[in-house]
Amino acid sequence: MPATPLAQPSKRRLLGRVAAATLVLVAAAPVTVAHAASPSAGVSPTAVAPGGRVSLNLTGCGTKTALASSTAFGEVRLTPGNLEATTLVGGATVYGNATAGVYTVSFECGGSGGQRVTVALQVSPGGARGGLGGSVGTASPGLIALGGTLAAGALGTGVWILRRRSRTA
Repeated sequence: MPATPLAQPSKRRLLGRVAAATLVLVAAAPVTVAHAASPSAGVSPTAVAPGGRVSLNLTGCGTKTALASSTAFGEVRLTPGNLEATTLVGGATVYGNATAGVYTVSFECGGSGGQRVTVALQVSPGGARGGLGGSVGTASPGLIALGGTLAAGALGTGVWILRRRSRTA
């Protein structure tokens, strides 16, 4: 019978451990739920020239609409980017007369009074690049000379071939 008293304290220890583990899980659950419900936002590109266009996205809102606003471009209504409305998207054109500097972009879930997230947008000095969409950088004089030489060589070769054909015909 001496084994019975030893079994009782182990059951108490087990119950104490289960109770402690349950308490830890219950205490951590609201933090996890609150963290999962907080929205996140982004602006792409993060640096733009006055007159340039930026894409705006917001995830984790739980609503089908949101607003993005900044003194760099005004107010923009974001709409669902997918069927589940987990991502809200929109676009904005930075004012052409915006001065260079860092601007705050505020995202608000569901409109006024909803959850709010802010991100930074850098407006760089200078105008928006045009032409080929800004995909071509500055060309050095050496590259321009090389391109001209290749074009002249191709033209000269074409003329030589055409003249040679006309003599043999």
